[in-house]
Amino acid sequence: MGHCNASASIQLVSLIILSGILSLETIKLGFCNDNHNVGCIDIERKALLKLKQGLTDPSDRLSSWVGEDCCKWSGVGCNNITGRVNRLDLGNRDGYEENAFDGEINPSLLVLKDLEYLDLSMNNFVGVQFPSFIGSLEKLKYLNLSGLDFVGVIPPNLGNLSRLLYLDLSLGTFSTDLHWLATLSSLKYLNLGGLNLTKATSYWLPTVNRLPSLVELHLPLCGLSILPLTIPSINFTSLLVLDLSGNKFTSTIPPWLFNLTKLEKLDFSVNSLTGKLPDSLGHLKSLRFLNLSYNSFQGSIPKSIGNLRFSYDSHVDLTSNRFEGPLPLWSSNISLLYLRDNLFSGPIPHNICQVMPNLKYLDISTNSLSGSIPLFLGNLSQLQFILISNNLLSGEIPHFWNNMTSLLCIDLSNNNLSGEIPHIWNNMPSLGCIHLSNNSLSGTIPRSLGSLTSLEFLILSSNNFSGEVPSLKNCTYLRILDLGDNKFFGPIPAFIGERMLSLKILSLRSNSFTGSIPLKLCGLSALRILDFSHNNLSGNIPHCIGNLSYLKYENTDYYSLGCIGSFELVSKGRMFVYDYHSILALVTSIDLSDNKLSGEIPMGLTSLIKLGTLNLSVNHLTGIIPANIGNLESIETLDLSLNKLSGSIPQSMVSLTFLNHLNLSYNNLSGKIPTGNQFHTFIDPSIYEGNPGLSSCPLPTGCQDNEGVPQVPSGDGGEDDDSKLEKLQFVISLVIGFCAGFSGVFGTLAMKRSWRYAYFQLLDKVKDVVLDFVSAIGTYLQKRS
Repeated sequence: MGHCNASASIQLVSLIILSGILSLETIKLGFCNDNHNVGCIDIERKALLKLKQGLTDPSDRLSSWVGEDCCKWSGVGCNNITGRVNRLDLGNRDGYEENAFDGEINPSLLVLKDLEYLDLSMNNFVGVQFPSFIGSLEKLKYLNLSGLDFVGVIPPNLGNLSRLLYLDLSLGTFSTDLHWLATLSSLKYLNLGGLNLTKATSYWLPTVNRLPSLVELHLPLCGLSILPLTIPSINFTSLLVLDLSGNKFTSTIPPWLFNLTKLEKLDFSVNSLTGKLPDSLGHLKSLRFLNLSYNSFQGSIPKSIGNLRFSYDSHVDLTSNRFEGPLPLWSSNISLLYLRDNLFSGPIPHNICQVMPNLKYLDISTNSLSGSIPLFLGNLSQLQFILISNNLLSGEIPHFWNNMTSLLCIDLSNNNLSGEIPHIWNNMPSLGCIHLSNNSLSGTIPRSLGSLTSLEFLILSSNNFSGEVPSLKNCTYLRILDLGDNKFFGPIPAFIGERMLSLKILSLRSNSFTGSIPLKLCGLSALRILDFSHNNLSGNIPHCIGNLSYLKYENTDYYSLGCIGSFELVSKGRMFVYDYHSILALVTSIDLSDNKLSGEIPMGLTSLIKLGTLNLSVNHLTGIIPANIGNLESIETLDLSLNKLSGSIPQSMVSLTFLNHLNLSYNNLSGKIPTGNQFHTFIDPSIYEGNPGLSSCPLPTGCQDNEGVPQVPSGDGGEDDDSKLEKLQFVISLVIGFCAGFSGVFGTLAMKRSWRYAYFQLLDKVKDVVLDFVSAIGTYLQKRS
């Protein structure tokens, strides 16, 4: 669910693979002939068996290769008149490792003189030399070697395949120049995506220009850096698809491009192209897919683009450039419009539904759009994704959502919206994502949200919502529930743990929730982030918290949450902002800090071996730190400060080799601080202060008599009173300056609760440092006197 700006390279690889499947199907169909009137020739059958003998077949894909008639074998096609093998399809279609062939490719294939179709794609021929004999299969019309790990270079004799119509070498690990390519005069489809073509960057275009029949050209992620602006004459004018994405072009769009008037798909994404879009772009009247995202284009969109007759279900992506001016509107046939991360300003046009009535995906996030959300936006009945986050929109959320029955995701986060959430959500069976965080919305959560049975993401953080959480027990597919930084009160609903068994992120931080933590939450087996910090919760931490099974075992489901936006999380003593689409691969956390929790730290917590952050600070916890806390082998942040813990620091904590942020201050701990491993790096005494019974380094009381530990020099005999006064004046001026700086920003902090929260965390840290400094100076002056 939801849309994410996935990494750009992953999207490009997907396009490469899809292009080989969706394009030029007529070429493939010409080789698909399974009606065999004549059995296969014996010499060719033996050649195929030699090939099978050299292959490792883990999933037994060649189990049908038995018997006399090889024309009936899986993946083998024959001419129904001559009986000769003309088709060999051994491609690993699904790409699964367990279905991939390994081993060697036997040159016995040379026996197949009439072979026209050869597909070995997406198999696992690691370390195998590129089979040079393929260049001798002169009747080949279709050759697919994509996704193979051949070593060496592409043999020049591949240029002998003058009948070749379809060539896909994408995603290979081999290297090549392009001189051999010029002789493939019949070629219609060429995909070299992902190959290293840096040696050919100066002549790739003249070479391609010698292929007059070319219909599709895919050269993404090839390391090309030179995009010639001129070419004497264009020969490949039949081109329908041009994909040059993910290269290193830095120029403007070349003028010769506008002579390719048949072009239907143009992809220059993820380059460094500059300048303004020329009016000549309007000459490409056959375009149905335009992707110029992740470049450095600037200026306004030329009006001539409005003349493009985008065919039905067209796609325009201008994400992450520096386009400016009013939001552009195009043809009525555009279905997917991505204008995210630009400098567009002004209001959202009120006639958007008349100009582009077929919109299914609208992403205009991260611009400078202002004004209100147009009421008529609700007339886009086919709209599935509406993403308008990170703008300057104001006013209320319109009451039109109930008419948009196709809607899958709505993201209005990070604007200046006010008022309440509309109360009618009953007619949206497919809605999976509601993201309204960081606005000024108020009121209660509408009970009608509980009818959204497909909802996966409900993100309402950093607003002014209040009241109790209504019943959302029908939202059983929720993966993110983030209500943090609001004014909710009442108990934490038990139905969260009873019905929302798919939850991966549960954040209720910075509210006014009361009561105890429900035991039912221990059943959330998929949970990886639990944040109840800054509430008024009481009672014990549930002993069953160790049942959070995702945090107990090694997991491999590091997939995207599929939701756009960011998530704030306190870790290592400060606030971090993570993208939702990558957070699962990075973070596991339990934060129960700043509540009124009491009792002991449950032993079950120590079984959460995949937990990265544990913050139980600012509570009323008693008892000892569990002796086997060293079992938390993945822990990076551990904060138990400002509690009433007693006993010693367990020696097992020395084994926490990933620990880089520790705070045990202001408890009743005693004994010596452990030494070894990470504890050699914890040299800040403030993380242990407020525990009078603790001793040894880095505490001054434990280091005074240790050999080799630097001491404050005693000087040559004491200082006079004037010198002491100067130091005291310095300390006082430092404190006064700090207070003045604080008062200067206080008005800004009053604007946003989340800003106040982050700032005061920093303030507490600075306060501790200043107090330590004052104390140290005082001690120093006392010793010198």
